[in-house]
Amino acid sequence: MNYWLMKSEPDVFSLDDLCQRPQQQEPWDGVRNYQARNMMRDEMRIGDQVFFYHSNCAQPGIVGIMDIARAAYPDFSAHDHTSNYFDVKSTPDKPRWFMVDVHYVRHLRRVITLKELKDQVQLQDFQLIRRGNRLSIMPVSSVNWGFILSLEEDAPPLS
Repeated sequence: MNYWLMKSEPDVFSLDDLCQRPQQQEPWDGVRNYQARNMMRDEMRIGDQVFFYHSNCAQPGIVGIMDIARAAYPDFSAHDHTSNYFDVKSTPDKPRWFMVDVHYVRHLRRVITLKELKDQVQLQDFQLIRRGNRLSIMPVSSVNWGFILSLEEDAPPLS
């Protein structure tokens, strides 16, 4: 199994939005970075675990867990002229962009903030906290995955 972190702005698509979808599942569309696309297309597998990260908000951080419910397939939004993610160079015969389906697993007991993650010496190799990192999808080592989940236990449950 692989572990991942996927970012979304909560005013665009949040963890609560995912919870409200049928079967709590949704395509993760609109990725327009080749490195992130390659990870989805070539490395993500059904059952992989994913941290859902809210970005570009008052308190950025990890808010929940999802899993990969469907392996990579062509991102249909690239062919939709009305979509913000339309790409004239991507065709059904030669798709340029791919997406996976994600499935809600659970909310974390609390938000694990970016600031808190940056304060952890144990996470110095975590790609999210490296200066200049702007990728919306990134791998998480199994060691970092376990450590981050242990941070969740350091606080009382949400009421």
